[in-house]
Formats: sequence, C-alpha cells, structure tokens
Amino acid sequence: MAIVLRQMYQLGPTFYKFQPVLVRSVVQSRIRPAALFLDNCKQCGVLHVIQSRQLATKKTKVKAKGQPGPRVNINAALVEDIINLNKLKQEMLEIIENLKDDYGKNLNIRTSPGALDHITVTTNNGKFPLNHLGQVSLKSPQLILVNMMSFPEATVAATKAIRESGMNLNPEVDGTLIRVPIPKVTREHRENLAKLAKQFTNKSKESLRKMRTNAIVHVKKSKDSVSEDTIRLLEKQIQQMADDVVADMDKHLMAKTKELLG
Repeated sequence: MAIVLRQMYQLGPTFYKFQPVLVRSVVQSRIRPAALFLDNCKQCGVLHVIQSRQLATKKTKVKAKGQPGPRVNINAALVEDIINLNKLKQEMLEIIENLKDDYGKNLNIRTSPGALDHITVTTNNGKFPLNHLGQVSLKSPQLILVNMMSFPEATVAATKAIRESGMNLNPEVDGTLIRVPIPKVTREHRENLAKLAKQFTNKSKESLRKMRTNAIVHVKKSKDSVSEDTIRLLEKQIQQMADDVVADMDKHLMAKTKELLG
C-alpha cells in the first residue's frame, strides 16, 4: 500500500505538466452542463474536478438583447396627479390625424372636385374654404371648374389661392368662372409627391418628439414627491406611447408612398 501511494505521489508533477492540455481537451469536448475547474493536490497528486454553474454564452446574450422588453401599462387614474396620460395619448393621436389630413390635402393625384377643398381663400371679410365661396365641379379628368357667381368679388382672391396652393396649378379666369387645368401626372411628379409625403411625416415626428420631451420633463418635476421607480415607469410609458405613434406614422407613409408611386 505504501508503495502504491509513493508511486502516485511521484506521478504528481506529470499531472501538473499536462494540466493545460487537459483543460483544453475538456473545453473542446463541449461537455455540458458543467464547466470544469482543475485543482491540484500537492500531497497526493489527485486531480479534482469540480462541477460549476453554466454561464450564459455571448450567443444567448445577443438573442436576449434583440427581443423587445416587457410593455408598461400604467393605470392612468393612479398617476393623474402627476400627468394625464389619456390626454397625452389623445394629443399624440391628433398628430397622426393631422398627418393624414396633410396627405389628403396635398398629395392627391386623383382628379376630383374634392382635391381643392383644402384651399383657403383670403378675402376682405376673412378666410374661407374655396368650396364655401364657389361651386366646384369636374368637367373632365383634366379640368376642374370653380363657379364664383355667388361671390364674384372673391374671384381674384380665389384664383390667387389656387395658384399658390402648392399643387402646381395654373387657373384661368373667365368672368366669374375659374378654369383649373389638371396637369398630366408624370413619374417625376409622383416621385416628388412621395418625397413630400416623407417630409410631412418627418415634420409630424418632430412634433411628436417635442411632445414626448415636454411630457417627460413635466414628470421629472414630481421627483421630490414621487419615487424614482414611478418616474422611470412613467418615462418608459411615455416613450412607449410615442414609439407606437411613430410605428403608425411609418405604416401610413408606406401605404401613401405605394399609392403615389403606383
């Protein structure tokens, strides 16, 4: 027995010498579920293998990072003394509605009497929609007529408003009748309208960012009377609301661009 122990002790340096090789061998073999730690014993030369907790790999970390975090859903009634979330949401949705109005008023390539409805005429008595002052009708796909017989004194102002509407129109006056030729829709014109749609969308996003920033600043003013956790949750809720609106804007822009480009 003593001889056996003495031989094992003499083998100790050999284990120490090849220890790095053993470690690499264990790692390369991809043995799971444990990582292995090697520890030597100077008295007996025995190699101890200790099982440890498996750590997350870079691959699993990257996968978890790409997944969206949990959504926040704060009860608006519980924080109404800090900020009115329902009102804020409504104001954000109004930005989308205004964007849709801009699309309809300025990016309509289809010829129809309603294409001129958004034009506002400035008169001595104030500002009025064009269709309130004149009767708008479609004579042909390339010609819209505006009959100003009810308000002949506003004919000049109406003509000017049509010309300056940004729709690339050149109206012609015949007494109290305004003829509005509709230019043929070219590919270049469609592409310009698509660019204009993106400009409208970016402008709306900028308004949304300002609204979000103002809301967060307002929430932070309550930090002396509200816990930091509540402040952080409200900030996340506001950011989440803004992100939802931005996603909706992008959907409308995509659909409008597809419509314009055909």
